[in-house]
Amino acid sequence: MRHLEVPTVPINHHIAARAERHPDRPALIFYGGETDYGALHRNVEALAGFLQKDLGVAAGDRVLLLGQNAPQFVIAYYAILRADAVVVPINPMNRAGELRHYLLDSGAEVVITAEEVLPALETALAEGLCRRVIVFRYADAVDPESCFGLPSALQTEAPPLAASSEVVTWQAALEAGSKADPQRAGPDDLAVIPYSSGTTGQPKGCMHSHRTVMTTLYGTIVWRLEETPEESHEIVLASLPFFHVTGMQAVMNAPLYQGHSLILMARWDRKMAAHMIEHYRVTRWRNITTMAIDLLNDPEASARDLSSLQGIGGGGAAMPVAIFDKLKARTGLSYIEGYGLTETMAATHINPPDNPRRGSLGVPIYDVDSRIRDPESGRLLGANETGEIIISAPQVFLGYWNNPEATRAAFAEIEGRRFLRTGDLGYVDEEGFFYLVDRLKRMVNLGGLKVWPAEVEQALLHHPAVAEACVIAAQDPRLGEVVKALLVLRPEAEATSSEAVVAWARERLAGYKVPRLIAFVESLPRTPSGKVNWRQVQERERASDA
Repeated sequence: MRHLEVPTVPINHHIAARAERHPDRPALIFYGGETDYGALHRNVEALAGFLQKDLGVAAGDRVLLLGQNAPQFVIAYYAILRADAVVVPINPMNRAGELRHYLLDSGAEVVITAEEVLPALETALAEGLCRRVIVFRYADAVDPESCFGLPSALQTEAPPLAASSEVVTWQAALEAGSKADPQRAGPDDLAVIPYSSGTTGQPKGCMHSHRTVMTTLYGTIVWRLEETPEESHEIVLASLPFFHVTGMQAVMNAPLYQGHSLILMARWDRKMAAHMIEHYRVTRWRNITTMAIDLLNDPEASARDLSSLQGIGGGGAAMPVAIFDKLKARTGLSYIEGYGLTETMAATHINPPDNPRRGSLGVPIYDVDSRIRDPESGRLLGANETGEIIISAPQVFLGYWNNPEATRAAFAEIEGRRFLRTGDLGYVDEEGFFYLVDRLKRMVNLGGLKVWPAEVEQALLHHPAVAEACVIAAQDPRLGEVVKALLVLRPEAEATSSEAVVAWARERLAGYKVPRLIAFVESLPRTPSGKVNWRQVQERERASDA
């Protein structure tokens, strides 16, 4: 096992260091608008001071952060950490009911959000679930003269945001003039609580310290460079969302640690991505399979000059061999695939940059002990035997927030050490490369976005016509998988349609969680204990797709 000494400084430490060395270098480029490292550092300090002095955010307090990739998201992320508080990154597509769970579960009283999410927070404000909200507008960070226009879905013609007793505008927070206290957070203090889920329905917060986040952040840099990182300057296309751990670590934290410039995309657009790569001479692009397929299938992208790319790779969804080959033919680069979880703050396995294997998750990186275990007997398996992938590593999370029972269930003790049970089935070959075969846990991987079926089922069971629901993954040529719901209707309920159920769900669930396919059935199969046998339903679906 290869060992790596990881810096024991807070995650945000490098922002000040880069600002001191290269204050005028662009850190963030957002549809033509530029934020250099000097301005990034000043804004982080100003917002941290406002959080502490004006909003009373104390060390260890959780702060919800909602937004698409934008300079304000980056500033807020580092400002929360600079204030010794804890970032709770949430997908801004979540609806009011979902946000209510995150607020109640995390105990966050302060929210920093994009303007688009504010209507979904109105109920939470009225109920007193959060006391103050800082709101930013994407358009304030763009250059209106740029050839790259802000996505129409994020544009607004509304009047300027007005402050209230509960809502604070972004500009007012930055201009308050409050000075942050000296930072006291240590490596083992909580830093980030991203949410994951599982079979129980409601998402669970994964507790990560500055140390666990820094371990993955620093380790992935050294793995790629094969040496201790020196400050350098690359141009990175940031198309993966920062609220997801892969985007947060590989596309935001790691490049800024190295002093790179990020080209931010708030929404994925294959034509714009190809144009940005050509225009800014992008050197590195981390993505997911869906994005790579989109780019390769766009006729306009084939006319763009992508020769500046020096590295391309990603995770979140398996890269098909055919796409790997097609991408290499188009760019001359091998796709460097990795594997990780929210519970491990992104990658624990990465393909060697000089020897990537098509279709492989890669090999364990520094200080990662990963094995294959029979999920029923607990016996450790040998090469080419399929079982559950388990991981013991310094970046493994501390546990689920306020959920000791789920934390205990997530681990297995082997040889006196604690191993995370990933819920993924795979095998390792004779050379140490890991491969994914299937999953034990219930999950739909929709283009890299994880959907937890039990959560969707709970929502659907509130529909007045639905007696039972079983949510599974259905194959999709572009996204890999989409959400499918099999529904048993109440005998006494009024007639309904799949379109009506989908419309109903859209009002209560984030768009990507809403079932794309609905099937009405008379009954669902049961396990001997009387529970819905979701695995049997899933296997039938796979057989029909074969």
